[in-house]
Amino acid sequence: MAFATVLTLTLIPVLVFALWHLTSTTLPPVPSLLRNKRIILLIAHPDDESMFFSPTLQALTHPSLQNHLKILCMSTGNSDGLGATRRTELEKAAVTLGIRRKEDVFILDDERFKDGMKEEWKAEDISRVLASAFAPHLNGSATPSTRPSPEPTSEKEKKKSSKSKHAKSSSRTSTPPLPSAVKEPEGPRATIDILITFDQSGISSHPNHIALYHGAKHFLTKIMKGHSGYACPVTLYTLPSINIVRKYAFILDVIPTLVAGFLGGGKRQKDDRVVFVSDAGRYWRAREAMVSGHKSQMVWFRWGWIGLGRYMVVNDLRRERVIAT
Repeated sequence: MAFATVLTLTLIPVLVFALWHLTSTTLPPVPSLLRNKRIILLIAHPDDESMFFSPTLQALTHPSLQNHLKILCMSTGNSDGLGATRRTELEKAAVTLGIRRKEDVFILDDERFKDGMKEEWKAEDISRVLASAFAPHLNGSATPSTRPSPEPTSEKEKKKSSKSKHAKSSSRTSTPPLPSAVKEPEGPRATIDILITFDQSGISSHPNHIALYHGAKHFLTKIMKGHSGYACPVTLYTLPSINIVRKYAFILDVIPTLVAGFLGGGKRQKDDRVVFVSDAGRYWRAREAMVSGHKSQMVWFRWGWIGLGRYMVVNDLRRERVIAT
């Protein structure tokens, strides 16, 4: 009896590591939709990228995919007065997880987006921030191709402008005039290709996380308004919330994740669901991002999360489709 118990206790970790190795090395390749793209990871607080999205971050920043991934964090996480510290921590952790440089991490410090379980972030405000950064025409901003050049103000500039106009007029007989402005392209447009954020339940039911989902959907709805028949230029992927048992099942959650994908595969189109499973090396890098990067956040329950949390090793992104209105 004792021998059987010892054998069982020995085999369990061996089987777990075998499952871990098998799933992390045999998943399908990253689809073309997530290759050579401009990607934004939208998070609410510093440490969200490490606690929830590290498998996605490390997978999509691999050099072979030729992606350019940036992080947009909507707050400094200043609920405890540590905003400045957490800003630096996020930059350090992001580089650990594969971001090219700290300048690819953008952190807002805005009164509209205060960190806190009781703080309400409006979807319209989040949408407006996203539009300002990635689709300025939605907020009425002129694009570089159509923005008029300023009139000269000094006498020297006026004389230079006058000479330039005279030169142009003297050459009109041989050269046709250039158009005054480049015509704006038709259809919806944006300066990014992929947007990744939380789902409508926010993983931990945090209202700031949930607000990001609604803000992202609102942003894409604005892009598509009046463009029936066009495909949305920005593909939205969300990280689904799961029950508490699976949430703390660590690598064992890969089994229900893959089974759920297999059973629901007939209802989804290609690339509607993408699974990333970090191997042992990437998991330890994610731990390092939390332990060394986000030192100010390493209270006792964080140790339980990084040791048992499913999101530290498994991400299954779901594609959200936005229809033109």
